Amino acid sequence: MAQAIVMPKLGNTVESSIILSWQVEVGDTVGLGDILCEIETDKATLEVESSTEGVLLARFFEEGDDVPVLETIAVVGEAGESYTEFAPTTLSTQPAPSPMPDPEPQQTFAQSPTSQPATTITDAVFISPRARNLAQRKNIDFSTIAGTGPNGRIIERDIETAIQNQKKVSPVARAMLDSGEFTVGDTLPASNRITKTDLIPVERQIVPTQSSNVTEIPLKGIRKTIARRMLESMQTTAQLTLNSSADARAVKAFRQRLKASNERLGLRGVSINDIVMYAVAQTLVNFPDLNAHFENNTIYQYHDINLGMAVDTPRGLFVPVIHQADTLSLRDLAGETHRLAEACINGSIKPDEMAGGTFTVTNLGGLGIESFTPVLNLPQVAILGVSNINLKPIEGDEGVDFVPHMGLSLTINHQVVDGAPGARFLQQLSDTLANIDLMLAL
Repeated sequence: MAQAIVMPKLGNTVESSIILSWQVEVGDTVGLGDILCEIETDKATLEVESSTEGVLLARFFEEGDDVPVLETIAVVGEAGESYTEFAPTTLSTQPAPSPMPDPEPQQTFAQSPTSQPATTITDAVFISPRARNLAQRKNIDFSTIAGTGPNGRIIERDIETAIQNQKKVSPVARAMLDSGEFTVGDTLPASNRITKTDLIPVERQIVPTQSSNVTEIPLKGIRKTIARRMLESMQTTAQLTLNSSADARAVKAFRQRLKASNERLGLRGVSINDIVMYAVAQTLVNFPDLNAHFENNTIYQYHDINLGMAVDTPRGLFVPVIHQADTLSLRDLAGETHRLAEACINGSIKPDEMAGGTFTVTNLGGLGIESFTPVLNLPQVAILGVSNINLKPIEGDEGVDFVPHMGLSLTINHQVVDGAPGARFLQQLSDTLANIDLMLAL
């Protein structure tokens, strides 16, 4: 019996995944547990296994497609078996599927140019992804809308027209909509009338001239998720950044001792960033208001210090989490940071290792950055940015001394965290770093 292979749901926050590569072709024999394809979520790269044995009858999506979770991506069954009942509800997000060669016309998804408006074999509405998203946001029933796109496809303009027809439009708003420069905003007015205040400018795509050299890179996967989260973070929180610095002499000296230590101790690989992460975890214990989330007008303070760390990878920014970081020794914490960073870079990081962070550290010191404004990793209420080490003039007993200092930038959600607690955190963290040898003795 034919069985659907669906896009797995990997965590509560994963809404879709991108098919990176297919490992089998239509018509190939597969066994239980065989790898069918490799997918990329907004957090990790994973493999999809076959949940049954048989022949790959059809593939409904191709490499590069962004597929919603729990959507059917392929069918495995007996050779020649019908699989049309498993077709996705719409083929608007991908080209015609790759079915097994079959002489029966009712199992062919492609339609001739002279056919009726295109629908799937399950008579689902043929609608573009942008139109579907807009209809869902506006609560528009598009099942009866006549599409004006190619082959009768419903496009975004059709949904916009349906929205306008739902409510009366003021003359000024109508002129603005007809200009093509404006569209209806995400929030419809409570009244039965759309005015100019309900419209937002249309985001225009810059079309390069033929003589331009340009590379088009569609936002998808991790990059798309980063873009959405960064914008959401800036739009929904009151972010305040406090800048300070810490005397780095003790940290640098301690790091040199670790590098020169006996190899059997396993301490040579401990980096300055590891030392900073350790100091942050120990300091956060005294600042529960910073080790917290803010959601639905509720503050959730956590007892465990689950420390997120920003990792730069060729595929974008990853933030794996060191759980219960305050309970780890410096050596154990360093080992975990290195393991997680390597997993992010090679694509083997697991979704669970990216979840549950309560505070984040992002370090750009190795790139020579002297100061920056880190952006909150929602729903967390604080994030620490670490910059490079520079000489800072400090007045001493015999004049001015130039002392190496490490730049620290703390961004807080000022909705729920006041400036004073943030400043006290930076003050205590600086003191911890300046006396790191004493902290390790506790």
